[in-house]
Amino acid sequence: MTRRTFLAASTAAPALAATNGKKVRAGVLGVQHGHLKGKLQAMLDNPKYDVGPFCEPDRATREGFRAEGFKPKWVSMDELLGDPSLDLILFEGEVRDAIPWGTKIIEAGKHLHLEKPPTNKLEPFRKLVELARSRDKKIQLGYMWRFHKGVEAALEAYKKGWLGEVFMIRATINSDRDQEQRDVEARYPGGSMFELGGHVVDRVVAFLGKPNKVSTWLRHDTSVKDTLKDNTLAVLEYDSALAILVSSAKMGGSDGHRSFEVIGTDGTFFIQPMEPVPTMNVYLREPHGPYKAGWQQIEAQPQPRYIGDMEELASAILENRPLKDSYDHELALQETLLRASGEIR
Repeated sequence: MTRRTFLAASTAAPALAATNGKKVRAGVLGVQHGHLKGKLQAMLDNPKYDVGPFCEPDRATREGFRAEGFKPKWVSMDELLGDPSLDLILFEGEVRDAIPWGTKIIEAGKHLHLEKPPTNKLEPFRKLVELARSRDKKIQLGYMWRFHKGVEAALEAYKKGWLGEVFMIRATINSDRDQEQRDVEARYPGGSMFELGGHVVDRVVAFLGKPNKVSTWLRHDTSVKDTLKDNTLAVLEYDSALAILVSSAKMGGSDGHRSFEVIGTDGTFFIQPMEPVPTMNVYLREPHGPYKAGWQQIEAQPQPRYIGDMEELASAILENRPLKDSYDHELALQETLLRASGEIR
């Protein structure tokens, strides 16, 4: 299979369509998260967005924020929440502020993009989701593989039955954290699994739903003198499948090592690296769709993060339709992540 054939056949991120004069006016609350600049660029490049004011209550953080070629208009939180022109607010602050500030956003009548992980508790998150549901407001979590070309192609093959009976998913999302980031992640018992594991938990739940049982191993195995659980493993059990998820915090070359693998009785999708050029090794017993029988390697085009997420969110708001990941998905994901992180049993 050629790259062109795959791209034509796969469920890639949606194209950026014309807006017919309608735009989503978006504001930003909190600028502390490293994913913000990528999301901001995705919005600036998308004709469906009009990027509005920013709010960051912490002065030092506000003064230190730099986005290439973009100078935000800074406003107070009251001004941001009270701005009648805003349809959407992105929360990109700390975990501890996600639920109280996210609640303020929904109560102000805005749609919400919420950075991950949203909280290390279930019930406060459930209340936020149900508030959004009751007020018909979108709530989109910032998990970064929701529009990954390789994962979407694997999900399509799974849903169409091309992989047979899927009995195993394996995923690795390691990192190489500096001490500053380790100190942030050490605040929570789940450590690396809580901080990064949600990205893979999110996609496993998209494939298999909420598991029957979650077993987890949260260890500190490096010589770094801190309390971060930096070597973590979770096993999700289903009626006829297992998902094995790994997240560790001290691995050289970790970005290129990240992987997602779906194994079935009739086919396998193994994606590694995930970024910047997603590479899939695919096996099928029989040819299906764009794939031949046997093993084949497919390289997708480089895929910047967040383009698909921001496009879907704008389209859902403008067209008044649901997001592909429902309120119930977000709740199942959060519960599973907290079980994988040892927060609930």
